[in-house]
Amino acid sequence: MIVIHHNPDCGTSRNVLRLIEASGEPFEVVEYLKEGWTRPQLLGLFAAAGLTPREALRETKSPAAELGLLEAGVDDAQIIAAMLEHPVLVNRPLVCSPLGVRLCRPSPSVIDLLPVLPREAVLDEKGEVLFAPQGYSS
Repeated sequence: MIVIHHNPDCGTSRNVLRLIEASGEPFEVVEYLKEGWTRPQLLGLFAAAGLTPREALRETKSPAAELGLLEAGVDDAQIIAAMLEHPVLVNRPLVCSPLGVRLCRPSPSVIDLLPVLPREAVLDEKGEVLFAPQGYSS
């Protein structure tokens, strides 16, 4: 089962979801802005993805700067605590699959996590190719 921690307002997240859907594999969508995070969940995801909390921190279009999280000396515990209070601080989309866990930015980075590749070309919202199977020509 593939799990995408998804923000439907994020174009990158929507494109990653589009690629997952095109694979035909079963998946689950977790809208983390609605559901929030738990400390064990974040720690587990970050460890599995090889990310530190600072590396997973969304610095733009989030309250990170206002909360002082971009300042030197802010430790991982403070960042995690802020992420629990403000789920938007976690960069997205985080994807878990039998092949690993990754922060999928840019969108095509999810391809390495798909057990089955899409059989057809997958386009992003602007009509640009996100993935094309071998032999595809536009």
